[in-house]
Amino acid sequence: MMTVINTFVAPACHQSIETLYQDDHLLLINKPSGLLSLSGKNPLNLDSVHYRLAQMYPQITLIHRLDLGTSGIMLLALDKATNALLTKQFQARTVIKRYQSIVAGHVEQDSGIIEAPISKDKALFPRLKVCFAQGQKAISHFQVLERLNNPERTRLLLTPETGRTHQLRIHCQYLGHPILGCDLYGSFDTQAMAPRLLLHAAELEFAHPITGQRMTISSPCPF
Repeated sequence: MMTVINTFVAPACHQSIETLYQDDHLLLINKPSGLLSLSGKNPLNLDSVHYRLAQMYPQITLIHRLDLGTSGIMLLALDKATNALLTKQFQARTVIKRYQSIVAGHVEQDSGIIEAPISKDKALFPRLKVCFAQGQKAISHFQVLERLNNPERTRLLLTPETGRTHQLRIHCQYLGHPILGCDLYGSFDTQAMAPRLLLHAAELEFAHPITGQRMTISSPCPF
């Protein structure tokens, strides 16, 4: 077994967290790109969504996470009971998450489904990989919003059906169109085409855990 020492330190994030919705039970925020969802083991990676918000709401818990480079909507619970109810919705896949992204090249199909199971890549930690032999089921839907030129790029609406780590980044790479700015699943060229990962959690749809009312929260795409 090879031991991988993770020496990654996230650059300082000076952008603030925007509150999109708040009530007595939950909080919906807009996470800036470059901010961790949860503090890392390395003490230099203390700054995170959870760390900042726990200063104001000591009971707050994350229901889901976004990758460091991904911006957009995150849902947090303000108490344990709400956390349990929201977690059940995520496990039952009744929460709909929609992302916008810009990928390299022109995607030919106007829409489609990517079904490619994902597993750990022990040789290339912390990367994951598509593995049909022993990967976990992973399904993403994509829809072309616009095709851009000079250089050729495509703006996609991505709707993951499952919630695997790095799923959308891996699935776009598998499609042959890596997300621009991605440091793990692109080439040096596609990483250099954007100053950040061009992936944004633009819409979240779920049932309010207390009222049962269906809620749809949106966050405009910043790129």
